[in-house]
Amino acid sequence: MKPSFISSLVLVGLAGCAGVGPVQSIPPIGQATGGSLTGTVERVWEDGFELNTGDRTVTVDAWDVCGDNTQQHVSVGDPLTVAGEFSALEFDASALTNAYGESLCS
Repeated sequence: MKPSFISSLVLVGLAGCAGVGPVQSIPPIGQATGGSLTGTVERVWEDGFELNTGDRTVTVDAWDVCGDNTQQHVSVGDPLTVAGEFSALEFDASALTNAYGESLCS
């Protein structure tokens, strides 16, 4: 008789959760979303930089594209388009393109 009672509780609990789902809105921090960003470089370090898009400043991880040589290809003031995806609090770059349409770090 005990297993039936526990099974009933589980079924009632599952039925109570049916139809309940997450609210659809902006992806939470940490959820990867792909795309591209365009803006002006504000700060550069060996494997990344900060990009001002006009409405926010984004930290870009450029290691996959430039390794530890980002400073050799990117300078403060450069207008860039960065393809990639958000991961945690950074934008992981998969490609960097300058204002002339040239790929950087390749």
